[in-house]
Amino acid sequence: MTNSFDTGIICFLNGFSHRSWLFDRVVVLLEVNTLLKGGLAMTVFWWLWWRRKPSDEERRILLFGLLASFAGLLLARTLALSLPFRQRPLRNPLLHFQIPYTLDPKTLIGWSSFPSDHATLFFSLAVTFLFVSQALGIVAFVYAFVVVCLPRLYLGIHYPTDILAGVLLGIGVGSLGALQRLRRIVTDPLLKWSEISPASFYAFLFLCSFSVAQQFDAVRDMGKLAFELVKFTVSR
Repeated sequence: MTNSFDTGIICFLNGFSHRSWLFDRVVVLLEVNTLLKGGLAMTVFWWLWWRRKPSDEERRILLFGLLASFAGLLLARTLALSLPFRQRPLRNPLLHFQIPYTLDPKTLIGWSSFPSDHATLFFSLAVTFLFVSQALGIVAFVYAFVVVCLPRLYLGIHYPTDILAGVLLGIGVGSLGALQRLRRIVTDPLLKWSEISPASFYAFLFLCSFSVAQQFDAVRDMGKLAFELVKFTVSR
């Protein structure tokens, strides 16, 4: 089900499709290239972690933000699987969507478009970076919209309201890091772990940051399978 707000923006952006093979190819590259999205986000994370021997409070914020991005993505995926299925714009017959050059029309078949888990993930991280560095946080917000979200609109992967819901969810989850008491409850055991066994702690942190860099593709696939198994078991 669509509305005039979603339809108007999608149809406007789709009017630029198929005008330039190079432009469409660049937009598709932005969508599929994890280095330009999660890879850069985690580069910023590690730079903030090690810069000028940051205070424990900054590291608490970064740790909490990383875990919050996990929680936000899990919540977004749960909503997408639980709410009524929403077909993606590129497969909505009412929109007569023109597939951009080089985009695989079979992309994300069977995945509901609402809400955008990419928007949730990257805006949650942007809020986290903002708490530690105002300049980098602002850049992260702009980057999340221009490089992560806008291509997904142009390619018909999401409606604007999908993105908006993901943005609000990501900002909401990431903003919990401003609650000092909650932040300490969550991260103090992790910082203590880093002091007791730095090798195992940083192995864990690497695995977390790698998952973010890969945009949780493997985690989402496993989560979807687990959800389907639960539904299958309950329905029997």
